[in-house]
Amino acid sequence: MNMNRNCSVASLTALILAAATAATGAEPKATPFKLGTFQAQGRDYVGLVLRDTVIVDIAAANAQYERTHASAAKLRIPADLKEVIARYDAEFGPRLRVLAAENAAVQNAAYIRSIDAVKVLPPVRPAIMLNAGANYPEHAAGIVQENARAAGAAGAPGAGGPPGAAGPPRAASQSAPGIWERPAGDARPDNPYLFIKSPTTVIGAYDDVILPRGREQIDWECEFSVVVGKPAKNVPVASAADYVFGYSIQVDVSDRGGRGDRKMGGGPDWLIQKNHDTFGPIGPFIVPKEFVPAPMNVRHYFVLNGEIKQDSNTSRMEYNLWEMLSYGSSILSLKPGDMIALGSPAGTNIERANPRWIKAGDVGACIAEGIGEQKHRFVAQP
Repeated sequence: MNMNRNCSVASLTALILAAATAATGAEPKATPFKLGTFQAQGRDYVGLVLRDTVIVDIAAANAQYERTHASAAKLRIPADLKEVIARYDAEFGPRLRVLAAENAAVQNAAYIRSIDAVKVLPPVRPAIMLNAGANYPEHAAGIVQENARAAGAAGAPGAGGPPGAAGPPRAASQSAPGIWERPAGDARPDNPYLFIKSPTTVIGAYDDVILPRGREQIDWECEFSVVVGKPAKNVPVASAADYVFGYSIQVDVSDRGGRGDRKMGGGPDWLIQKNHDTFGPIGPFIVPKEFVPAPMNVRHYFVLNGEIKQDSNTSRMEYNLWEMLSYGSSILSLKPGDMIALGSPAGTNIERANPRWIKAGDVGACIAEGIGEQKHRFVAQP
């Protein structure tokens, strides 16, 4: 079942805003608008999101705007947000800013609905979805420490504690010719690491996550994500910001149960671990980059059954979003609407001496402040 039918998204948003206010003593700054894809009355459409609770049907609102502004340029509003993204700077961005301003106080228009009156779909269907591995040092160190503890290494502590201990120092790596040239003096021990997560895993921000039969070690990873804004190939780090459209969220649901053998040296099997159906929730919205002035300073956290399990900040990444976009584009050609999830912070089960794996009936929430929140029920595969 879809979380839209089980809880009020508007109420959940209000609770999150109240918690943020209590923690900081100030109301979070309002974002002029966000973008998403929605379904109402059997029709899918691109929507303008105001105050996280109001959805403006862009095509219908634009038609009304053009009827009342005879001199306005005539725009065809596509049904796919990826097309809006591709033409945002040259065409749609200016019009969306006008529509957001004109509808900020409108309440009774037929093209405006409460978020609880629509189904929230994935904002885009990426052709390519890349995920960063071990991009938060505390998460990576926690895995190493827990593996050592489990193997019986003397004095190796269990992991899962507070962030800060990044593990013993390691020698810096070498450049990967043609893919990643390490800057002079770069002491980071590893190069960027990305893997592919299948777009077939994608579900919406309030859809159920299906737990595969026989797989008992299912884990959470709440990840800040970047959305590509224009075709990107071999993009220098210094230019990468120009290729960013905006930001969203992904829960990188992960199967830690392994494959039962040591094929390929016993390393992780990314197909099994990351690519079960429904293991790639994204959204609910995409926030254009002009509304996120400090993307490398965004708190994001995961809550399971009301208990915070992960709580970190994008500032803790080893490689920032621009470096990751540059690295990914050196291997694959990226297109508007493609996404890069920038890695999991500490606090996953794989780091813990006493893991608490996800079970059927659990409810998880992934929140990135200023970006949005997801909420999912975990259900057993029928």
